[in-house]
Amino acid sequence: MCEEINNLRNILHNSDNIVFFGGAGVSTESGIPDFRSADGLYSEKYAYPPETILSRSFFDEHTEEFYQFYRDKMLYPDAKPNKAHIALAELERQGKLKAVITQNVDGLHTEAGSVNVLELHGSALRNLCLECDECYPVEMIINSEWIPLCSCGGVIKPDVVLYEEGLDPNVMSRATKAIYDADVLIVGGTSLNVYPAAGMINYYRGDKLILINKSETSYDRYANLIIRESIGSALYEAVFEN
Repeated sequence: MCEEINNLRNILHNSDNIVFFGGAGVSTESGIPDFRSADGLYSEKYAYPPETILSRSFFDEHTEEFYQFYRDKMLYPDAKPNKAHIALAELERQGKLKAVITQNVDGLHTEAGSVNVLELHGSALRNLCLECDECYPVEMIINSEWIPLCSCGGVIKPDVVLYEEGLDPNVMSRATKAIYDADVLIVGGTSLNVYPAAGMINYYRGDKLILINKSETSYDRYANLIIRESIGSALYEAVFEN
């Protein structure tokens, strides 16, 4: 594995146009479970499947049940950035990393210091009134007992993309352009099975596609470098250790 880390370190050293595309595996090292692993949300039992609960129609029709699940399983206010978040923020500080494209909604990239973060699925830290668009912090959701309501009386909805909702076209456009223009594309902590986000990898035109994931992905055959270890350890070692 030392050879792969050395290769990653050399690629990072020699590039100033790097883009990172990350999934749930980036945040699991901060104690936030993913959906599809053996102990993830999809393996747990509820009255409804998690995909159903986290759909827009369920939110509209069963708002109180949605929030019971959402508070219990989707919010991790005590989670902190891990080595992966910190290493990526450092690469951006050095002027090498141009964008972080994330499927996560936890806001940990921003907390770690990254500035150009493109949140494909929104952010749990933002919550909007469906009537007047007033924005509320996540504490509003955590501290409310039932359905959180705006001062105008409207229902507050997390600013996250639920099933049955489309991704923000502006964020998608910026993300695809960043990938298209990138010299180096690092993909980490994702199985690349969630579309349309995963399909954005096809916009990459460079010859330095790096996959950091503990399990195989459908894009392995296109990768120029594959690292099968903790994404936090791999990135931190490549960025901070000689």
